Amino acid sequence: MGYNFFLNKQIPEMFIQKLHNFKNSLGNAIETGQNIPFADSDITYLMRLQRNRINNKGVDLDYNIYSRGKDLDHFTLGSSWKDAHYESSVCFNRCGIKRIVRKDGKTAFRDDRKSVIYETVTDVMNGAHPDNDPFSCPNCGAVSTVAGLQNGCSYCGTRFRMDELFPKITSYYFLDDAGLTKKEFAKMYFICYLITVVSIYLTGCILRWDAYSPFFLMTHPTKLIGTFLAIVFGSIPVGYILLTYVLLIRFIIKAASAAGKMGTAGSRAQFEARMKRISPEFSFEYFTSKAISLIKTAIFSDNEQELMFYEGQPLDPRMKDIIDLNYGGALGCQRVIDEGNFVTVVTKAYFDILYASENKVYYKSQAFTATFRRRTDIPVNFNFSMTRIACPSCGASFDATKIKNCPYCGNQYNMISDDWALIELKYN
Repeated sequence: MGYNFFLNKQIPEMFIQKLHNFKNSLGNAIETGQNIPFADSDITYLMRLQRNRINNKGVDLDYNIYSRGKDLDHFTLGSSWKDAHYESSVCFNRCGIKRIVRKDGKTAFRDDRKSVIYETVTDVMNGAHPDNDPFSCPNCGAVSTVAGLQNGCSYCGTRFRMDELFPKITSYYFLDDAGLTKKEFAKMYFICYLITVVSIYLTGCILRWDAYSPFFLMTHPTKLIGTFLAIVFGSIPVGYILLTYVLLIRFIIKAASAAGKMGTAGSRAQFEARMKRISPEFSFEYFTSKAISLIKTAIFSDNEQELMFYEGQPLDPRMKDIIDLNYGGALGCQRVIDEGNFVTVVTKAYFDILYASENKVYYKSQAFTATFRRRTDIPVNFNFSMTRIACPSCGASFDATKIKNCPYCGNQYNMISDDWALIELKYN
């Protein structure tokens, strides 16, 4: 029923199928708001918010995630983490994303990005089942418990096996793919090779070398063959040299554009080491996934101050023009503050953002300053979700994305008591 990523280094077939199905269904879910049954309810909620934002902006967004070739169409296992009940792992796949935004029937924006999709898959560990954990029915969305759903959903009557409830996708994000495939490398070399061939020949013509003169070659067939072979074979190593310079320039340009992100690697190690002293089960991967989810949900919400997990000031009005945003691959921790049983973390998060204002649709890479807080005297529950809440006062389950107070006993739910809360979000 469960699968131990730490003892097995391969992804099981059942997981691979759900990873691919999620990737293949994601574009349609963003376009139409259609649910992905095995996606975490937080993802479903976030997609619904994004779909509403797109509709409110009066635009249509075509979102096509496609395969970049059979040699790339596989998922690779990344880092893993676990708590008492659940085990999660990040798996990634190289793909492409085509986006087309239409406004009033006309194309206002289009792009095609080579990307890597990162999906977090979570499963129940063998020997420790979280029977009383609240869980949303994959069929009707009603909140129940894991044990309750195994006996059948009390709302819609659907019965499930544990392997139908788990594994499930609990988070995802994209990063631009800076690498080259074999085909892309060969294509770049072929272009550099042709440039070299033409350059050598034109140089000979410009310098009036007899062996390169068209008239001379037409009257000396044997010289024509010799010159041809010299150019063809002589251009092979020169083409590689030219390709090396092209790749170097490409690397410099990408490094310069990502210069602000470079300082995040060291801050991650320091932050993780410090947090593990406070909370040994801390996982930076989980924190990153949670931070991305909270930021995106706050941005796509019509009124972020009604959200249970947000405790900050009203967001910058420009954020209400965002129709799509992808994690930019860097989350730097600028400051960590310990206060009693609470820890506050000030981060710098990079995103690639698609805006739809009244006048235009445009793309921009930007950074946010995002501040998070949580208690350190309680263990992390890696299956915790803001859309599935069990009231600590009376034990009742309710959807805390819609109301902050328990509808049964009236007590206000304190997000910081269970997981990370977002207490400030602003442009950097």
